Amino acid sequence: MVSVARDRLPIPDPEPPSATALDVRDQHPAFQPRQPLRPPDGAPNVVVVLIDDMGFGASSAYGGPCEMPTADLLADEGLRYSRFHVTAICSPTRQALLTGRNHHSVGMGVTTEMASAAPGYCGIRPRSAATIGQILQGNGYSTAAFGKWHQTPARDVSAVGPFDRWPTGEGFDKFYGFLCAEMNHWYPVLFDGTNPVEPSRKPEDGYHLSEDLVDRAVDWVLDQRCLKPDNPFFVYLPFGATHAPYHVPKEFREKYRGKFDHGWDAQREITLRRQKELGVVPGDAELAPWAEGVPHWDELTEPERRAAASLMELYAGFAEHTDVQVGRFVDALRELGELDNTLFVYILGDNGASAEGGLGGTLNEHRFASGFPDSAEFINSQDAALGDATTHAHYPVGWALAMNTPYQWTKQVASHFGGIRDGMIVHWPAGIAEHGGVRHQFHHVIDVVPTILEAAGLPHPVEVDGVAQQPIEGTSMLYSFNDPDAPDRHRVQYFEMVGNRGIYRDGWMAVTRHGTPWVMVQDGVRRSFDDDRWELYDTGADWTQAHDLATRHPEKLRELQQLFLVEAAKHNVLPLDDRMTERENPLEAGRLDLMGQRRSVTFHAGAKRLTEETAPNVKNRSHTLTALVEVPEDGANGVLVAQGGRFGGWSYYFHEGRPCYAYNYFGMAVHRVRAPQPVPPGEHEVRLRFDYDGGGVGKGGTAMLAVDGVAVAAGRVEATIPYYFAFDETFDIGVDRATPVTDDYPAVENAFTGRLRWLRVDLADDQHTDPVAEHTFRTAHD
Repeated sequence: MVSVARDRLPIPDPEPPSATALDVRDQHPAFQPRQPLRPPDGAPNVVVVLIDDMGFGASSAYGGPCEMPTADLLADEGLRYSRFHVTAICSPTRQALLTGRNHHSVGMGVTTEMASAAPGYCGIRPRSAATIGQILQGNGYSTAAFGKWHQTPARDVSAVGPFDRWPTGEGFDKFYGFLCAEMNHWYPVLFDGTNPVEPSRKPEDGYHLSEDLVDRAVDWVLDQRCLKPDNPFFVYLPFGATHAPYHVPKEFREKYRGKFDHGWDAQREITLRRQKELGVVPGDAELAPWAEGVPHWDELTEPERRAAASLMELYAGFAEHTDVQVGRFVDALRELGELDNTLFVYILGDNGASAEGGLGGTLNEHRFASGFPDSAEFINSQDAALGDATTHAHYPVGWALAMNTPYQWTKQVASHFGGIRDGMIVHWPAGIAEHGGVRHQFHHVIDVVPTILEAAGLPHPVEVDGVAQQPIEGTSMLYSFNDPDAPDRHRVQYFEMVGNRGIYRDGWMAVTRHGTPWVMVQDGVRRSFDDDRWELYDTGADWTQAHDLATRHPEKLRELQQLFLVEAAKHNVLPLDDRMTERENPLEAGRLDLMGQRRSVTFHAGAKRLTEETAPNVKNRSHTLTALVEVPEDGANGVLVAQGGRFGGWSYYFHEGRPCYAYNYFGMAVHRVRAPQPVPPGEHEVRLRFDYDGGGVGKGGTAMLAVDGVAVAAGRVEATIPYYFAFDETFDIGVDRATPVTDDYPAVENAFTGRLRWLRVDLADDQHTDPVAEHTFRTAHD
């Protein structure tokens, strides 16, 4: 077999043979058919499954209370890694996972929606850092991704692209999923490739997003085995679960009814005991300190305990349901005879458990993130609805801390293991001899790419598409597969997220926490990085960061602080940036915005849905919506334009032939303005003018309706949503996709029944901003 040089991608076409005869019948040697490009002999299939917002101590595979039978099975047949680390927030972990480089090295220091102009935070993967999808695809693998992406620059998520940093532009032949931070699992807005699609079924028909993703993944693999049985494949399956909203079939929630009445303090003790039995923590491991300001279980009232327990029941059911879907995929691989030769990497969290539900939990995380907590009494009153399409739930901080057992702190906090250490299982019978082993070597999410390349016998390319490649910064884990006592090879690793920092070297770790992740709306006082207090841990002797040695070993602390600065400079971490609200505004953040300074945008009737990042920004300002419509003889109904949905948004629509406007304030109140009379058949110009009160963000305003230039109705909206309507809803023309803003029309089937010729959005110049507030809304939804 002719060897193929694989260090430059795409691999050049082979030199064609020369003609040796005038007549093809005399050609010698005879021409042979061109062979397709294939990976090296013996290269395995590769599957990477990623769970969202799951802590180290959540899954049963790591001693937690959430039953995950597939994770248990794969771990018992493969390996558990006890010291696997991520970046503390979503987009950065995913960019690091797929490139093998640290998140700042590939421009993803925070989420795509918080990107700035700084190189480490721009949200744009450099072409010098090709993804594992591009590398495997360029070496003959079939590649597909199903689920949550959240790496495409926010301004590019529209019908006009560009599409080079969408999944199909980053090495995946097939993509089916969503590009934003979170998704409604009952009414998702999805993409098939680059085409926006919606499910053909509704929740009442048995639809659920996690099930849909696995259905699509299994179908794709079946096609590969049928048509290209000798070709290995790569499947990337990043679920939207278990990120809020917690949406799950009722029977999964009910299974856990009463299972958490003992509370989070007791759960930590139970989980630690199980972890020691599994060997994922040593026998002398201690519970890390409890976070200051978070109540213990016995400090809660009875209604507060019931509300907290019910939200944890919901989360556990969500986790198990997701794992059951992974099991269906594993079963399909086994039935095809492909499982043994599949390198299956199952990562149980892209960050630690999320604390962004606040101290009491919430039924609408958007509402809580803007400073409106739900009472325990309100949560308990909605008990029967938990997990269905009317709720957008998130559990309390206490459960997040318990789900990170035995570590301290949570998602966002890159300084402590609660935010950055997650479970990771590797299953590969053809390449791993031991069943049920535990590996204690220190590893990081950037180590997955070099592991896959080594297992497949592939080099890291020095050039891709003519662009020289920056070095892979991860370390292959393959050395540990069959040598449990092998010394660590990943010896130094920095961590940073919105000012929370850590540096690890050979067991020692210096850390400093800069913020509190569940404080959604802060007091506007800027905290200086110089005021942050550094801690020091010897993690070789103190597995859980339970004992701060900073005062006992000041010289070691100074040494590691200096090393952090070296690593930070090397990987584009500097300058540190803890801004929150400011980076929501593209102008203040210093990133380009699709709408830019445009104050008037005219949409045609077939305009595709837009994310909040690419739609006209009507928040905190006056604006006008004008539409030219043709009303049919029997009158018009349905939506002209809508943004957001059941948990916050607005809609301009026809109901019973009359123009109407509805403003949904976080699901707490829906303000409506309705014309008194139906609009007669024929062509008409209908207009909605919203006059914003001003005086800050989130203030009220007056909505006025007009038909053919004549005012017909007006009404007050007492308060508006200041920061963000929704990550899992869109700006829609001619229809309200996903959940409905108002119950004046049904979900999904609410398209305008007349003819919409065009719709224009005009924005006034009175927009108000809040550049001082330390509002952490963005990171709450990663």
